[in-house]
Amino acid sequence: MGELAPQTARQRAFARERMEGAADALAVALAFSLPWSTSATGILAVLWLITLVPTLDIGALRRVLATPAGALPVMLWLLGAVGMLWAEVPLAERLDGLGGFHKLLCIPLLMVQFERSARGVWVLYGFLSGCALLLVTSFAQVLVPALAWSSDKLVGIPVKDTISQNTLFTVCAFLLADRTWHAWRSKKPGMALAFGALALGFVANLLFVTFTRTTAVLVPILMLLFGFVRFGAKGGFGLVLAGVLVAALAWPMSQPMRFRIVTFFDEVARYRVDNERSSAAERLEFWKKSIGFVARAPIIGHGTGSTASLFREAAQGQSGVAAVASVNPHNQVLAVAVPLGFVGAALLAAMWLAHLWLFRGGGAGAWVGLLIVTQNVVSAAFHSHLFDFTHGWLYVIGVGAAAGAVRKEARRPGASEQPP
Repeated sequence: MGELAPQTARQRAFARERMEGAADALAVALAFSLPWSTSATGILAVLWLITLVPTLDIGALRRVLATPAGALPVMLWLLGAVGMLWAEVPLAERLDGLGGFHKLLCIPLLMVQFERSARGVWVLYGFLSGCALLLVTSFAQVLVPALAWSSDKLVGIPVKDTISQNTLFTVCAFLLADRTWHAWRSKKPGMALAFGALALGFVANLLFVTFTRTTAVLVPILMLLFGFVRFGAKGGFGLVLAGVLVAALAWPMSQPMRFRIVTFFDEVARYRVDNERSSAAERLEFWKKSIGFVARAPIIGHGTGSTASLFREAAQGQSGVAAVASVNPHNQVLAVAVPLGFVGAALLAAMWLAHLWLFRGGGAGAWVGLLIVTQNVVSAAFHSHLFDFTHGWLYVIGVGAAAGAVRKEARRPGASEQPP
C-alpha cells in the first residue's frame, strides 16, 4: 500500500500536466481561429474552459482577483448582471444585453493560466499565424477575384467583415514591428527581415484593401506609442512623420483611403442639412441619442439590455437617419453608460486604466498588452468593440495571456531590478 500512494500521486500529477498542456494548446487554437470563424472560436472557447477549470489553482485565482487588472472585468460583469433588475424590457433582451459582458470573465482565468505556463508566446504566434493565412488569402482574392468564394463578401475580405479584418491586421502590424525590433537587437537579421516583411504585408492590406476611418485615427497613435516605448520621444514623432509620408505616397494609389476620408466631410454636411443617412451620419445620430438616454438616467442607467429598446422608441415617427433603430451607440463608453450609467462607465475606465498600468513595463509581453488595450480604447470612440465577438475576444485573449506572462516575468528571480 505504501508503494501505491506515491505512484497514484505521480499519476495525478502527470494527468494534471497533460490537462494543463491541453488547455494551453486550446488557447493557441482559439487565438488561431479568431480571424477566421466565429463558430470555431466559440466551440474552442467552450472546450478551453472545460479543460482549464479543473486545473486551476484556487490560491492563484484568488491572488489574480485581488488585483485591479483581474478584479475589475469581473466587477463590470457583476454590475451588468445586477443591472438586469431595473431594465424595463423582456427577460430575453436583458439576457442578450448581458451576453456582451460574459467574455470578460475569461480575463482572470487567462491570467492564472499563463502566469503558471511558459507557453504564452505560443498564443501570440498562433494569432499571428491565423492572421498571416488570412492575409495571403485576402491578397490572392485581390489579385484573382475569381477566388472569392462568396458573392456577399467584398473582394479581399474572405471572412467576417472589413472592420474586423482591419482591426486584426492593425494589431498584427504592430506586434510584428515589435518582433522585428527584438530580432534586430538580438542580432538575428534574417528573422528581423522576415518579421518586417510580414508587417509590411499587413500595412499594405490596411492601405489598399481594408482602410477605414478608424485607421486614420488609430494608426498614428499606435505609431507614436511604439516609437515612444522603443525609441523615446524623438523616435515616436519620427515614426509618425514617416507614417504621414507613407500615407501621402499611398494616397494616389489607395482608392479605399481616398473614398473614406474625402466622403467623410460630405456625409457630415448632408446629415446636418438634409438628415441624410450615411455611415458618418449614423454615428453622429446614435451618439446624440445616446447622450440623451444617459441624461435621463445618469447614475445607474436604464438597465442591462435596454439599449435596443431605447433606440426603437426614439426612432418612431422619425425620418432619414433619425429613423434608424440601432442596437448600440457605436461608442464603448456610451454602450456601457446607457444601461449602467456613470457607475458602469467609471468601472469600464478603471478596467482600462488597470490594464494599461499593468503593461507599463518595457518587455515583449507588456507591449502586446499595451497595444491591445490602446487599440481598444482608441477604437472605443467609434465602436463598442468589447461587446462584439471578434474584437471582444481579441481584447480578452490578448490582455489575459499578456497579463499572465507579465506577472510570470515579475516573479522571476532578479526581475525586481527590471521593469515589471
